Amino acid sequence: MLPGDAVTLEDFLDQPPGGAALTTYDRGHLKLYLRLLDADAEGADWKAVVEALFGICPETDPERAARVHAAHLARAKWMTTSGYCELLGPRLH
Repeated sequence: MLPGDAVTLEDFLDQPPGGAALTTYDRGHLKLYLRLLDADAEGADWKAVVEALFGICPETDPERAARVHAAHLARAKWMTTSGYCELLGPRLH
């Protein structure tokens, strides 16, 4: 991870928007979602991931770190099964 790769506190919500529709937030965080999915697939330690990507220290703020990581990873996984269809548009429908 290079310096500056973490999103800033202003860039993310603790809980990404949910629902069955792709949101502006989702579109703005595609790179973050891909990094989370890559880290998960590689078996990376979630604590290292949340600190690198969100700038949240899992030692000093463990509950928030776990919550933010889990919520964004869940949304990223949703994107792989449903959300991507909206990104691709009507070509697949």
